[in-house]
Amino acid sequence: MYDMEARHIVEALRSGIPSRAVGQYFSEARPRIMKEISDRLDAVCDQGRSGGMVISGKYGEGKTHLLNTVFNLAHSNNMVVSYLSLSKETPMDKLYLIYQKVLQNTYLPKRRQPGFMYELEKISANSPIANEMLLYAAKQLETDKLYYLFRSYLNTEDSDEKFLLQSDLEGDFIANAPLKKIYRRIFGQPVKYNVNFTKTKHCRDYFSFMSYLFTQMGYHGWVILLDETELIGRLGKKARLNAYRNMADFLLSDRCPERTFSLFALSSSYVEDVIEGKHEYENLEAVYPEEPEPARTILNLLEGAPQLLPLTKEEIHEVLRKIQEFHGRAYNWTPALSIETLEEAIQSGGYLLRTRIRAAIEFLDQLYQYGKAGRTTINELGKESFTEDVPSLEEFL
Repeated sequence: MYDMEARHIVEALRSGIPSRAVGQYFSEARPRIMKEISDRLDAVCDQGRSGGMVISGKYGEGKTHLLNTVFNLAHSNNMVVSYLSLSKETPMDKLYLIYQKVLQNTYLPKRRQPGFMYELEKISANSPIANEMLLYAAKQLETDKLYYLFRSYLNTEDSDEKFLLQSDLEGDFIANAPLKKIYRRIFGQPVKYNVNFTKTKHCRDYFSFMSYLFTQMGYHGWVILLDETELIGRLGKKARLNAYRNMADFLLSDRCPERTFSLFALSSSYVEDVIEGKHEYENLEAVYPEEPEPARTILNLLEGAPQLLPLTKEEIHEVLRKIQEFHGRAYNWTPALSIETLEEAIQSGGYLLRTRIRAAIEFLDQLYQYGKAGRTTINELGKESFTEDVPSLEEFL
């Protein structure tokens, strides 16, 4: 019988595109850094301690795979996970765009698809969680806009209003005037903001509100994973400095939302190419001479980010052993060759982990389909390595 899940794993590895499924089964490598991350997640769950960290590595050495591994680890700890790759459309210097994309890519535990608004719709206007959230929105945030918005959301019976207010919670912010109109219609009272909300200044309120909401909904915390952090280097000088200041709200414990852990993946060349190459410390002195913090601390964190070192020989052997196991399950055969033979066969695959994994799968493909790959033949492995009725590999591709 052919294992469809195993086939999916093999094809994901063959494509070289990291996936959550691969992260779930290939999670033993780099135990030291995974232990540190696991301890950080435990601190969020058990002690309510927020914070974040940055990991650095070369292209193709497993940064995105590690994020996917953390994704699965967080879900196993009953934590909400958001996964976002920075891009030209989602730059780190514009926090309101980051919030919108984060919310679009938020996964509740045991859910394969993003989204959580269907859970929000279950909250009734007079429930304990509603009262707790309204009290939090009124007293704990920089502005009280979310108090008026969430109270209106809970009490409106107009579907158009409901959609508009929900869109705001998801990052498509509505203007103050229509919100005031909706609130007055529902409650017959005017809105009196303590501070007028603007998305460029007060978007942090939304991150804080959502993190508190996830806790009230019974989840142990919120994990935010951000890939392609090196794209910050393509921004202009002042935009880069603002991006570092925004990163502080995810990385520094005294600025993070409640019960959150954020992990940024960064190219190892960033320090040389951007921090040193574009003179970021000097730029900070020139642009923000009176308030270098928190950007200076973030630059220090980026420079000191732990590196993803190449896998040890033992770790590579474990990866190859799993690839061999999944390939056999995927195509219903027994590739009974030694790990040393497979390792020797992929030496021409280059030094990048991604290309070596692909080379291992191609070697097993050839051995499976033709009975020969490189110098290794099926006769050397034994006839029992194949089932009697072996379909061609093309049937699966």
